[in-house]
Amino acid sequence: MTTKLEKAISELNQLPESEQNAIAGLIEDELLWEISLKNSQQQLENLADEALREFQAGRTKAADC
Repeated sequence: MTTKLEKAISELNQLPESEQNAIAGLIEDELLWEISLKNSQQQLENLADEALREFQAGRTKAADC
């Protein structure tokens, strides 16, 4: 464990249990998001390739922003 992480955990230990649980939830969410992105890279690449092919074939139009 890095010194920075050890310091952060030490400071977290000073917080009330409810705040510690809230921060733990945020960390878990972040880890799940990162895992999800890593596992979906091929799917994202496939979607990007499909979108590019549709654009090059002229089957797309500008979005109203």
